[in-house]
Amino acid sequence: MSVISIALVVALATILAAEFVNGWTDAPNVIATVVATGVMSPRAAIVMAVIMNTAGAMSGTAVAATVGKGIVEPNALTLHSITAAMLSIIAWGTFAARAGLPVSKSHALLAGLAGAAYAGGGWSALQWSGWEKVIIGMVMSIVLGGLVAYAIGAITVSIAGGAKPGPAKRTFDRLSVAAACFLAFNHGLNDGQKFMGVFATTLLIGGAAATFTIPWWVIVVCALTMAAGTSAGGWRIIRTIGWRMTRLQSWQGFAAQAAAGMTIFGASGFGVPLSTTHTITSAIAGAAASRRTSDVRWAVLLRIVLAWIITFPVCFVAAYVAARLVS
Repeated sequence: MSVISIALVVALATILAAEFVNGWTDAPNVIATVVATGVMSPRAAIVMAVIMNTAGAMSGTAVAATVGKGIVEPNALTLHSITAAMLSIIAWGTFAARAGLPVSKSHALLAGLAGAAYAGGGWSALQWSGWEKVIIGMVMSIVLGGLVAYAIGAITVSIAGGAKPGPAKRTFDRLSVAAACFLAFNHGLNDGQKFMGVFATTLLIGGAAATFTIPWWVIVVCALTMAAGTSAGGWRIIRTIGWRMTRLQSWQGFAAQAAAGMTIFGASGFGVPLSTTHTITSAIAGAAASRRTSDVRWAVLLRIVLAWIITFPVCFVAAYVAARLVS
């Protein structure tokens, strides 16, 4: 086996490891509401998330194309720098999961790629057209997710506020399960595709592909890897956003999941790689605040937001330093 092929295998292995961490640490965001409200058991919620995440990841490549060829210039990356970027993502994602912080692996991935590309080509290695979509995704995930969830929650209260508690809860329990499936599908449709794009770019850089394409086997391998990570769960993150940040009822869980699912679905259709973590967390806060703002523990939410803010510089610098060292 040649040196270049060994480097390619190592790079692809670290991408799959990062995809596993993505599934392990992002899946809790998807199932936090149905678990916290008691609508689904943790085991059933994980099985549902595995199935729907996999289905979503296999249902499109628009986001994968944006991440794979629209964020950084591929010729500014090397197999070694890609490996360095993936290791920084794995380290940050693992640290955040053990701290119970729902940080964005999407932003960690984008920042890691940017740091590695900057090490190889300076600022000219970053493609503004792709970063425009990233900025749009940041606004959509935080503002749209929270506002739509607040609106759905307020409408729900006005329509069903006078209904009998027992029948109303059973109805919203069912709606919450349906919304959770929709959210998990769209999580795979957006989040699952990001590492597919990096995988395809790595095949191109390593000489295993002549052009940037995303073959079916890459879709399957990445989708199943994320599913394996999802099956591991991430209970500290579930406790943070499902219990510590707020306490939801099933109608609020439905509002949060429906809002997050619609936001992610809309972004995915335009190839916008938004943060599903930011979207879901903002939607949960919006749904909780739709009854009264004091239902949100703002100190916990502030801690989460601070973790979001430092994700970009931490992963950018870590990937940049690691890429410079290996080069």
